[in-house]
Amino acid sequence: MKQAMWADAAAMAHEVFDGAVVVLSGSGGGLQEADHIAEAIEQRFLATGHPRDLTLVHGLGIGDGTTTGISRFAHQGMVKRVIGGHWTWSRRMQQLARENEIDAYTLSAGAIQTLLREIGAGRHGLVTHIGLHTFADPRHGGGRCNARATEELVEVIQLGGKELLWYKPFKVDFALVRGTAADPQGNLTSRDEPADMDVFAAAMAAHNSGGKVFAQVRDALPDAITPARAVSLPGVFVDSICRFAAQTQTTGAAYDLSISGALAVPPVRAASAMPEGLRYLIAHRAAQELRPGLCVNFGFGVPDGIPAIAQHEGLEIGWTTIEQGPHNGELLGEHLFGATRYPSAIVKSTEQFDFFSGGGIDIAFLGMGELDAEGNVNVSWLGENIVDPGGFVDITQKAKKVVFCGAFEAKGLEVAHTGGQVRIVQPGSVPKIVREVRHITFSGKRARADGQDVLYVTERAVFELTSEGLRLREIALGIDLERGVLSRLPFAVPLSPALAQLANGPRAMQDLR
Repeated sequence: MKQAMWADAAAMAHEVFDGAVVVLSGSGGGLQEADHIAEAIEQRFLATGHPRDLTLVHGLGIGDGTTTGISRFAHQGMVKRVIGGHWTWSRRMQQLARENEIDAYTLSAGAIQTLLREIGAGRHGLVTHIGLHTFADPRHGGGRCNARATEELVEVIQLGGKELLWYKPFKVDFALVRGTAADPQGNLTSRDEPADMDVFAAAMAAHNSGGKVFAQVRDALPDAITPARAVSLPGVFVDSICRFAAQTQTTGAAYDLSISGALAVPPVRAASAMPEGLRYLIAHRAAQELRPGLCVNFGFGVPDGIPAIAQHEGLEIGWTTIEQGPHNGELLGEHLFGATRYPSAIVKSTEQFDFFSGGGIDIAFLGMGELDAEGNVNVSWLGENIVDPGGFVDITQKAKKVVFCGAFEAKGLEVAHTGGQVRIVQPGSVPKIVREVRHITFSGKRARADGQDVLYVTERAVFELTSEGLRLREIALGIDLERGVLSRLPFAVPLSPALAQLANGPRAMQDLR
């Protein structure tokens, strides 16, 4: 019987060779991140200059946003290529990409994670509809984010008369994964973790590529993990295990059983904090799209305030899902987005992405960076830095209905809300509704072809996607149609029949008191 091979993180780091392909499993905010091992690799590089020229692959954000996770590798010469689904967790890595010090690629989190599964299964890459007509499509950049990124990682193919994307496979040399504990056979359990993430897919990709799997755990168990179903990664996948007793459940936070799903929902819970100001106006209007019995997804930012509003107003929220794998939990938000409190189920994030890809979401509420006349949305490249798609593409591409939530303008926008009326105190200096988005994270063209129901909610106006493109559906009470909306758009937009009758008069989205 195979026995666990225990090692310290420094010994693991010494095995990582120059030019290796390293996969990081986990999610931002410390969710199931093997950061103790990553730190050892960083320390070795800073001391010796090795390993260098690594290829780093990660589906979701990894780290605390400053020094841990992806930032462990954000040193000149340490990496030559990054294929990432979430870049905002490391400003240093964003800078390396911006300055052409690395080959920078961004792909959707689900495509990266399920590609790892396909690599582990020995199949010829990932063939999917996810990413068509977005930045991942070679006709729109193929995920390339700077001049150094010249290789085509994705191709458009025809299969059975359908247009699909082929994400090409690659060899994985090392996978860094994490669990709560390991037993004498090297089996890992994630029973106290906030999510299962893509640990299994990442480990299988490395193991079946002839690479190695390095695991980090908090506890070394004297006996076998029971029940056997509690094993999240069988020991046959694992080459070396490092025990790190100071491991925390999330960034800097002790283990909380309500987050790992080990505690039942209490009969009475404190009400969630209500969003305020601009976030309240947008989230409140978006919440009116909720309907009983729906499978719902809430994205990061403004949308994660919708459940609190729904709870306050007695609206049924539905069956909630997020890409990290929890179902029906209370969203924690901010840097802990991806973890939930009192989830009713936790599945692997790869399985969650399969569910999304197949159209399992009835309605998704996502953020909105830029919007254009075609109904395209950009959240993946804003300003000078690569931002991230995360699970955005996987979620929005097949959801039956999508409600995008974002401010009409940015930088300096001030809005007052009194007596149910909205007043623009100071307009923003940066338009968010533009002639053409810089990066297509959501394709209006594809959505129209598929007959998808799409709304775009701002603090002053709601737009909808029609077969002809963007249309202004309604405006908030107190907003002047011409002065507050139409004159501030860079293109002419048709009006809904109800708005067209008002000429220049205001129309309320609803009573916001």
